[in-house]
Amino acid sequence: MQTTMSTNGLKKPLEDWSQINWRKVNKVVKNLRQRIFHARKLGNFRKLRSLQKLMQKNYANLLLSVRRITQTNTGKSTAGLDREIFNTPEERVILVNNWDGGNFNQHDE
Repeated sequence: MQTTMSTNGLKKPLEDWSQINWRKVNKVVKNLRQRIFHARKLGNFRKLRSLQKLMQKNYANLLLSVRRITQTNTGKSTAGLDREIFNTPEERVILVNNWDGGNFNQHDE
């Protein structure tokens, strides 16, 4: 069984898209966004950069991003650079579990 790495340590792989507590995910991301805004407002750029890096690695941010792109986005049926579309909950689970931080190999045509 492959485990997924998050900012808070190891988490078990996501098994079902419907098991996600979206209220909690939104709260975590909103809290982190507020911390970023506050650090910028105070001019604490070292803390700002640290929080931005944390946001990039945050598991809740990944879940929310996948949800927005594949469910709520009006262009959700349009393939991106990788020419893939994720319409089913099973495909979304696979995407989240196999996410490697945005590094992907471009295929030669």
